[in-house]
Amino acid sequence: MPIRYIDQLKDLKGKKVFIRVDFNVPQDDKGNITEDTRIAGAVPTIKYAVEQGAKVILASHLGRPKGEKKPKYTMAPASKRLGQLLGKRVTQASDCFGPDVDKSIESMKPGDVVMLENVRFYAGEEKNDVEFARLLANGCEIYVNDAFAVSHRAHASVEAITKLVPTIAAGFLMKNEMTFFDKAMSNPVRPLVAILGGAKVSGKLEVLETLVNKVDKIVIGGGMAFTFLKAMGYGVGKSLVEDELIPTAKKIMDKARKKGVMFYLPVDCVVANAFEATATNFVTTVQEIPEGWMALDIGPASATLFTETLRDAKTVIWNGPMGVFEMDAFSRGTYVVAEAVANCYATTVIGGGDTDAAVNKAGVASKVSYISTGGGAFLELLEGKILPGVKALDVKK
Repeated sequence: MPIRYIDQLKDLKGKKVFIRVDFNVPQDDKGNITEDTRIAGAVPTIKYAVEQGAKVILASHLGRPKGEKKPKYTMAPASKRLGQLLGKRVTQASDCFGPDVDKSIESMKPGDVVMLENVRFYAGEEKNDVEFARLLANGCEIYVNDAFAVSHRAHASVEAITKLVPTIAAGFLMKNEMTFFDKAMSNPVRPLVAILGGAKVSGKLEVLETLVNKVDKIVIGGGMAFTFLKAMGYGVGKSLVEDELIPTAKKIMDKARKKGVMFYLPVDCVVANAFEATATNFVTTVQEIPEGWMALDIGPASATLFTETLRDAKTVIWNGPMGVFEMDAFSRGTYVVAEAVANCYATTVIGGGDTDAAVNKAGVASKVSYISTGGGAFLELLEGKILPGVKALDVKK
C-alpha cells in the first residue's frame, strides 16, 4: 500500500497542517501527566513541520468523555508537556472548532502550534461523522496521521477527514510503527518467536489463529495460559479460565503441532488464595494447583523455560504480561521475560500498554528494538488486518 510520509511533501511553509496525534496519556488525580511516551513519540513529526514553517494544528482525544465536555479530559496538560518537549509555546484552543478556534488559527504565524480541545468531546468523532470532520479540517491544506494507536478506529479525525483535505500523509511515528511491524512479521529473520500474555484468550483469539501460520514458536503466559492448561486436562483451581474457548484452545494447539510450531505453556506458577497484593502465595507446578487457589504469575521454572526459547530467536514480538505484574508479589515472571527479551540477540518488537509499562518498570526499555505505542492497533496488525487509519492514507485509493 503506497503511503506518503511528511518528509516527502514539498513546501510546508505557511501551510495549515493538521496532525492527528495520540496524546491519550495517563494522569494522576491532579491532572499531572505520569507517563509521556506517546507525546514524546510525536515530537519528531511536529518538530519537522515547525522547522519547515508550517502552521501546525494538533488534534487528539483523551479518555472517554462520551461526547460531553468534561474538564477532567481537557488536552491542556498534554499541551503544556508538549511545549516543554518542543521548547516552544503550544497554544491550547478552547474547543475543536468555532469562532474562537478560527481566530486562533487565523492569527498563527509559520512555526506556530495550536492544540485543539479533546475531539471526543463531540459524539461525531467516534461516529466518523463527515460534518464533524469538516469542522475539524477548517481549511487545512495538509493532513498528517501520526496516531498509530487509534488507527484501528474509523473515527472522524482519523478516517473521514482524509477525504476533505487536499494532501494526506503519515508522520514519523506512524512510519516507525509500520516499518518495525513489517520487519517483524512480513519478512522476519527466523526463528520468529511470539510471546503472548494478559488475561484472556478471547481478546487474542484471532491473533493466535494468525500467528500459528506465521511464527516458529509461540509462548503463552498470563491468565490466558490457564484456558490452554485446562484444555490439556489439568486442574487449575480458581485461575482465570474461559471454559467456552477450551475447544478452540485445543484446535489451536493441534494446528501448531501439525505445522511444527513449538507451543510453550507455563510448567509452574505462583498461586494465591485471593486476588490481593497481600494474599498468601507460593510456587507450585501447574499439575498441583490446589482447589480454591488462583495462579497470578508464572513460576521460576516457567521463566527459565521461556528465557531458553529465546536463545536462538532472531525476531521476537511480545504482547501481554506474564502475570499481575502491578502487584509486586506477582511481577517476577514478567520482569524475567522482559530481561530475556531485552538481552536476546534479535529484533524485538513490543506492543500493548501493559507490556510497555512492564519493560519500563523492569528498566530494560532502552534495550528493546521498538516499543509500539498501540495496543488494539498492534493486535489488529498481528491479526493481519489493514487498519482503517492506514488504509485512509493510501495515495492510490
